[in-house]
Amino acid sequence: MALDSDTLATDIQTNLTSCGFGLIAQNKCFCEAIAKAVVEHIKASAEVPVTTGSSSGTYKVT
Repeated sequence: MALDSDTLATDIQTNLTSCGFGLIAQNKCFCEAIAKAVVEHIKASAEVPVTTGSSSGTYKVT
């Protein structure tokens, strides 16, 4: 599954709204900024270990 900051931002907004937070422009921007940072961090830091076979090793997620 591909990481998508727009989908994550929408999910964050939905969860905040269900907790009683009003969705104002500032909150929407805040959610989008958090989602973008999370996706960027995961993409920059993620690694996949392959433990068997001729391709064994640790590979960066791109």
